[in-house]
Amino acid sequence: MRNLTKFLIMALACLGTSGILAQPPGITFDQITRQLPLEGAPPAEPGPYRVTWEAAFNDPGFLIIRPVALGEFPDNDYMPVVIWVQGGCNIDGRRAGSFLGTIASHGFLVMTTMPVEPEEGEEARGQANAGDFRRAMDWAEAENTRNGSHLQGRIDTSQMALMGQSCGGMLAATAGLDPRADTIGMFNTALSAPSPNTPAGRGTTESLAYLNGSVLLINGGEVDFMYEPSQENFALIDHVPVFYGARENAGHTATLYHPGGGEYANVASNWLLYHFKGNEKAGMMFIGDQCGLCTNPNWETDAKGLD
Repeated sequence: MRNLTKFLIMALACLGTSGILAQPPGITFDQITRQLPLEGAPPAEPGPYRVTWEAAFNDPGFLIIRPVALGEFPDNDYMPVVIWVQGGCNIDGRRAGSFLGTIASHGFLVMTTMPVEPEEGEEARGQANAGDFRRAMDWAEAENTRNGSHLQGRIDTSQMALMGQSCGGMLAATAGLDPRADTIGMFNTALSAPSPNTPAGRGTTESLAYLNGSVLLINGGEVDFMYEPSQENFALIDHVPVFYGARENAGHTATLYHPGGGEYANVASNWLLYHFKGNEKAGMMFIGDQCGLCTNPNWETDAKGLD
């Protein structure tokens, strides 16, 4: 996959800014940036497709990461939509470009937010919001039918995933009430109980009962300050299939900035392959008491409603 090194460098360079933007009270910068040591960590497993990056047609606020070989879709494969928002709710999703490239290489159209040059007299927008997920779904539906688009008829808009890490995962869950959201990926995150301090437009634990699609809840183990909140969110979800996984010693940033997104990219890709493409081998990572993560000593897992 081209340009992954460039995106990894960019991710590390930008990490401090977005972490500070969303740094919760009492949580240190070191806690936010803690990741799984790279040495000995499972590598990312890319899919069969080379990928490319391009700006979204008529909307510079989105970056598209997709397979190069569009001729494979839809006759030989499906290309569902995966929408990602970055930790810190950072508007610049390129920070996770390596991770997102691995997902796209498995045959997905991945969208993430991008900073846009502000109009004269306006301030640059630094953070994403839940509306960006809805706007991305709108864009995918429109682009799939736009005459002259190289993506026309190739996007599987009947299957769309909303995913994000930390603050971005909160936004994914907030937007996950949309009936078009077929699965929601919440990495190192959880929704909080209703409070006068809840940001406007942000979901709460009361929203969890209305999530439209299946839920993937992943955190970085006991060293991740979202470990217990993630468990609590899992306990509150009973109406849709949900998988909970805690990667021991991964921390809050986990493997997101490992080459190709490391183990997190494998978990996200297999979840999507199983749910959207019916890949039974991918599903073995999550399904049953003897699932791949269930029997992995590095993982603590639980699940409801998966078969």
